[in-house]
Amino acid sequence: MTTPKVAVITGASQGIGAALVTAYRKLGYAIVATSRSIGPSDDPMVRTVAGDIAASSVGASVVGEALDAFGRVDTLINNAGVFVSKPFTEYTDEDYELVTGVNLRGFFETSQRAIDVMLAQGGGHVVNITTTLAEYADSSVPSALAALTKGGLNAVTKSLAIEYASRGIRVNAVSPGVIRTPMHPAETHEFLAGLHPVGRMGEVHDIVDAIVYLETATFVTGEILHVDGGQSAGH
Repeated sequence: MTTPKVAVITGASQGIGAALVTAYRKLGYAIVATSRSIGPSDDPMVRTVAGDIAASSVGASVVGEALDAFGRVDTLINNAGVFVSKPFTEYTDEDYELVTGVNLRGFFETSQRAIDVMLAQGGGHVVNITTTLAEYADSSVPSALAALTKGGLNAVTKSLAIEYASRGIRVNAVSPGVIRTPMHPAETHEFLAGLHPVGRMGEVHDIVDAIVYLETATFVTGEILHVDGGQSAGH
């Protein structure tokens, strides 16, 4: 039997991550899905790894599970992320450790191990989930730690895309606006919808569709694809 392509998806237990597992299975991929609270899957082509992606060795163990189970890694989607909105001077050390741990350390270790595997097999694709707030600040949503971390992911997306362009590895990012997920209580939806020129929040499928597009767009690398209801164009 031909080994299918394999996608590693972080933050995969709910919202965008869970929808990505479904979408990539429909594309015929085997999946290794991870989050802190993820449970086992009934699908033999979906392996789950419970763990905190910010913790040392978790990212490497997730990629190791993909190799043990399926023998390869074709796509890594760095979907796990946390967002804490506070005035800059009110952030605590705990906030800093949480946000940088998930958004940066989680990306770093998982991507480093996955790209190493992709180099050995001759190619692959990395997708980072960032945020439009990293590039286009909004006075009504103080978000310095998001800018610090997700802005870093935007920059490293381009850096890695160029570093590995000649070796068959593409690196892209999707930069969402505010997406309707369990993270946002219903009473905040009207305010959040108003942050987007189109007047609504994004839906999970908007982000999934963008990632699936990037998966098949073999001439696209180093791209930060804004799926943000016009936020990045102006307000």
